[in-house]
Amino acid sequence: METWYYEVVSIDGDYANLKRTDIESEDIKLVARALLPEGIAEGTRLKYELMQYSIL
Repeated sequence: METWYYEVVSIDGDYANLKRTDIESEDIKLVARALLPEGIAEGTRLKYELMQYSIL
């Protein structure tokens, strides 16, 4: 199983923009907030594993 790490760059209504932090990438991923843990804010670090996000 692979694990990816992200940081919340910004929140725009029902969506959050995430940036990978475990690799060099400037790509931004748009994710529905319903798929993310409650309590996220800009700068929150997340782990994505087994199709689920969790706060680090």
